[in-house]
This record gives sequence, C-alpha cells and structure tokens, in this order.
Amino acid sequence: MYGRPEPDPLLTSPLPIAAAPMAGGPSTVALARAVASAGGFPFLAGGYKTSEALAAEIEAVRGIGVGFGVNLFVPSDQPVDDAAFAAYAEEVRGEAAQYGLEPNPSPVADDDRWAEKLALLLDRPAPLVSLTFGLPAPADIAGLQAAGSRVLASVTTPAEAEAARDAGVDGLVVQGFDAGGHSATFDPARDPEPGDTAALVRRVLDAVGLPVIAAGGVDGPAAVRRLMDAGAHGVAVGTLLLRTDEAGTSPTHARALADPAFTETVLTRAFTGRPARALRNGFAERHGASAPTAYPAVHHLTSPLRQAAGAAGDADRLHLWAGTGWRSAPAGPAAGVIRWLAEGVRP
Repeated sequence: MYGRPEPDPLLTSPLPIAAAPMAGGPSTVALARAVASAGGFPFLAGGYKTSEALAAEIEAVRGIGVGFGVNLFVPSDQPVDDAAFAAYAEEVRGEAAQYGLEPNPSPVADDDRWAEKLALLLDRPAPLVSLTFGLPAPADIAGLQAAGSRVLASVTTPAEAEAARDAGVDGLVVQGFDAGGHSATFDPARDPEPGDTAALVRRVLDAVGLPVIAAGGVDGPAAVRRLMDAGAHGVAVGTLLLRTDEAGTSPTHARALADPAFTETVLTRAFTGRPARALRNGFAERHGASAPTAYPAVHHLTSPLRQAAGAAGDADRLHLWAGTGWRSAPAGPAAGVIRWLAEGVRP
C-alpha cells in the first residue's frame, strides 16, 4: 500500500485537491477564488491567452492571498505534413460553410507566446508553474525555480516522468487515460495508453522519486481516495468543475454535459490535431479518423468554426471536452464540488 508522505511539498492549500487548469475559458479568477474558499488549490490556465491577460489574472489571484499555480503550454516542434493538412482543410470545408467560413489550407504555427509568458513568470513568479505538452529547455525550468516557483511537468507515462525528472522539475502531474481535454502526451502522434489512473500513479512512483498530483477519472470522493492511496500527494479535478457557477465554460458546452443525448467520450484529434477527450459528437465522428496530427495548426484551422458553433448553440460541431466522469459534474457553486471531493481525503 502506497501512502501519502508528509509534509505535502507541492500543494500549500488546506486540502490536497487542485482545480486543474482548463484553457479556452473554463478556468477563471472567479473559479480560482471559489476553489480557494473551500480549501482547494487554484490553477490559472495560461494557454491561448496573451501575456497581458495572464498577468492581470495572476495579480487578481495573488490578491486572494493563497497559493496558486499557473499552467503553460510548451511549444511543439513537430513538423506538419502540408499535404495532409490541406486535405483535412478541404474535408471540413462543408462544416465551415454552414457558418459562411472558408478554411485556410495553409497551416498556421505559433508557440503560444512562450517567451513572453516565461518572461512574465520570471518577473512576477507564481508559487507553482505546471507545464503541459512536453518539456522546455532545462534552463527555462531552472530559471522559473530561481525566480521562486516550484515547477511541475504533466506526464502520461513513466518514461515521460523520467525525462521530466532529468530535466530538473520539482514534481509531476500524472494524467491518466480518462482525463478530459487535451492529453499531455509528449508525442502528439501517440494515443494515451488505456488504463487506470491509480495504476499509472504507482508505475510513475516506482520509476521516479518525485511527488505526484494525479489527474484523470475523478468522478467523486471514492476516486480521490483511490488516487491518494496510490501515493499521490494531491488530486487535480477539471471536468467536475465545468458546470459550476464560477467556471467560464460556454453555455453550449455546459448544456451538452447535462444532455442525456451524449452517451460516451472519445479521444479525437478532429478539433485541434492533438489527442483530446471529448463527448462524442458529430464532428468527432465525421472527422476523427482522418484528422492529422498537427497541433496547433488544426486548432487554428477549426477555431473559427468552433467559435461560431458555440455561439449558435451547435453542440454537434463544438469541442465538448470532458473526462469519463462527466456524468457526475454538478451545477452550482464550485466550492461545493471541492468540499464534496474532500470527503475522499483520509483524516
């Protein structure tokens, strides 16, 4: 039996439960405040934001007076197959035409303003910084640590955990197969390996001597207890917060999470070119098998369509990110979700 060591070196909150960073809108300052009020650990999502917008959120959460984390997307250096991308742009042309849009057949690349956001966090450090989609240069990790931040890497395998340890991180976010939204896999051409998150936590702990926050498949207090008993120092929850009052989830997405017409989740590259778990809808069905591995190019290709679909209430063409426990996601105050999950923390 694995036990949770003390003291907790990562989460400084009264409860070892973190609000997972959810880019694209759901993670808000209001959500961070609500999570902190219930004793949880809030994270801000830096993905897709300008450095100015992220700076404003950091200062707002800093004003709460609690520990908090900031998540950054590590830029991808994966090449894009231009022919495969152009073919996919042509394939989704009919979907875009529903909203008078014309897909761009030329891939758009960006690094999510990595240098700007890194400079921001070096100048105005956050207590915790988590990294997703791979590892940056070890010097970047060391720079964040020198500025006063603990640095976490999101991993999906023991091998990735070993690479993160060797790069000098302070801890890991171990993301299981059941997690909603983007997989943190270092290799976007690889689908996450099916399996139980608690078992993955044990495998990672066997491989490396770093503290772990577990994520994926959290559908209630019993899941929290299983992950803590597996040796996790904390548990991150995302999907269960999507329908809460303080989350910035789009109304179309929030309604879909409560709609009995959606019966399962699926891993798909159809929306962004990187594996991500979402409610199975028409767009994922029609294009999941043909979508190229090309993030963030596919993200930019489909973004105007997804924005239009969300505004129109069209859940058939929207990225409905959700983990396998989405049926347990309640409406109401986020603080209530954190307190409910805390029932799974052993005294």
